[in-house]
Amino acid sequence: MVIFLLITAITALSVYAIERGERRREQAQLNETAQVIASSLDRRVNTSGSYLIAGAALISTLDRVPADLFRRFATELRLDADYRGAEGIGWAPIVPSGQVGSFERMVQADTGEPFRITPRPGPDSNFAVPVTFLEPMSERNARALGFDMYSEAVRRSAMQEAIETGRPTASGRIVLVQEGQGQDSGFIIYMPVFEPGTRDELIRGFVYGPFNSQVFLDSVLTRELVGQRGVRLYDGKPVAANLVAAHAPGRRTGRVTRIEVDLADRPMTVEVESARGDALSLLSMITLLFGIAVASLSMLVARLLTQQAHEDQAALDFYAEQNSIRNSLTRELNHRVKNTLANVLSIVALTRRRAHSLEDFASGLDGRIRALSATHDLLTQSEWGTTPLRAVLEAELAPYANSAESILKLEGPEVDLAPNDALSFGLAIHELATNASKYGSLSVEGGQLDVTWHQLRDNLVEVLWQERGGPTVPSERPRGFGTELIEKIVAHELKHPVELDFAPQGVRCVLRVPVRKPTEFRMRARNRPAGVQAREAGAASGR
Repeated sequence: MVIFLLITAITALSVYAIERGERRREQAQLNETAQVIASSLDRRVNTSGSYLIAGAALISTLDRVPADLFRRFATELRLDADYRGAEGIGWAPIVPSGQVGSFERMVQADTGEPFRITPRPGPDSNFAVPVTFLEPMSERNARALGFDMYSEAVRRSAMQEAIETGRPTASGRIVLVQEGQGQDSGFIIYMPVFEPGTRDELIRGFVYGPFNSQVFLDSVLTRELVGQRGVRLYDGKPVAANLVAAHAPGRRTGRVTRIEVDLADRPMTVEVESARGDALSLLSMITLLFGIAVASLSMLVARLLTQQAHEDQAALDFYAEQNSIRNSLTRELNHRVKNTLANVLSIVALTRRRAHSLEDFASGLDGRIRALSATHDLLTQSEWGTTPLRAVLEAELAPYANSAESILKLEGPEVDLAPNDALSFGLAIHELATNASKYGSLSVEGGQLDVTWHQLRDNLVEVLWQERGGPTVPSERPRGFGTELIEKIVAHELKHPVELDFAPQGVRCVLRVPVRKPTEFRMRARNRPAGVQAREAGAASGR
């Protein structure tokens, strides 16, 4: 996780640095775009102003402005090619109120078209400034002919300012007469025409250029320049009420750059909006994805290495434990082999002392070794764990259980014996059974043998061996090997005295066998991890 977080943090810092660089680059591009647009608009206005100044210079030298002369002048300007963004160039003379009718007739005679000044000058107006000529003549521009521009406040203010400055002056936001029923924003640039040598006294009229604001703005915009960015042109401050033209962005982001520009003495604002939103750039996305991939891969590799280290450590611990178990097994095996050999040697020694012949010695020794082996088989089946007391009895008394000449009764609760206790108990039962089959109740028809047991307490069980219906037991008889084995070896191994009574009616023997918990004789407790137990199952059970 530390590696993952570290690489992720480095990736985040890299993405932040890339994005900051992209923002700065985008801001620089916005500034450059706004500057280019502002410069282009300014050049358009300056070009228009130059044409208007030329027109004013021409008209100032004439006593009258004929329609053909003005049309030829406009044609020479090549308006369609060089005057992009403007509706054209026009002439609007000053017409005193008393000369409105005669002026209308004169223009009609000159152009051959009906001409009427609208609206008519009111009683508070001494003159009108009607649109007399507007080239190139088109159906759109024809709508403006005869319109008294002095009758409208915004136009009137611009004309008065132009008279005061004597240079091209742009009006505020208006709707051109050419628009008809439309409401597109526009503006007009006026250039005053004075009588030669009487600039401050006599004003003859205005050469002007009308502009549709949207067409004016679109004339300087190109796809290479703008792309998906938004561009807006404001008449004055950049507020919604002053918006005169706009080019919609690919999407609104709110990140804008503004440049103020004076267009024919009219302050305007060019605003360029970035189309790049909050989404990460391609380079940032690649960096982010690559960083996350590297972080995830590093974390995975680190996790695999850590897991491998843990598994290696667990394997080392397991091998160390196995080695310890092997040593313990070896020691326990040595101990048990010694115990078994000691039992065998004791049996051999006692059998030899009590045997009267080699055959008698071999027969007695064979039976006792077989009894020991049978109990060993039980312990092997239980993997040297606990062995049921009943199973020991059944194994030792199996040769007599199917005999029709005797009755065998086994009765008692389920009791499990420890390995060594089971060996000693089985050896004692073998000796008692051998004696019963030779001299006792198992030697005659109708003889009975009852073996019952009950628990005196949780850790001790008492086993009663009772023979009935057999030959009368003599009151005096020599002590045999079985008696010695039971009273000495078995009693010593079981750590409890054995009561052996040779009553006339039948042998009676009381054995007390310890009942020990598994933890008292097993080398290891069973509370080991499941994985280790599974690997140790064959070697660790029942020791």
